[in-house]
Amino acid sequence: MPSILTFDTTHHALWAEEVAREREIPAEVIPAPAAAHARCNLALETLPGDLDRLRTALSDEGVPFSVYTSSE
Repeated sequence: MPSILTFDTTHHALWAEEVAREREIPAEVIPAPAAAHARCNLALETLPGDLDRLRTALSDEGVPFSVYTSSE
């Protein structure tokens, strides 16, 4: 199951996508899950094996994010 990151603003979501692309971390912008109650309607999806790398990259660049954990 893919890992999903949510953001407070569209700017942060697109910035995160740019960081992922620059660092060659596979990620795709998707609609934020309604259950995430994210302030921004965009989210970033990545494979679980790439989540730690992406989290580190975003933290290094100062991009604020939250990891969405489904309650399913």
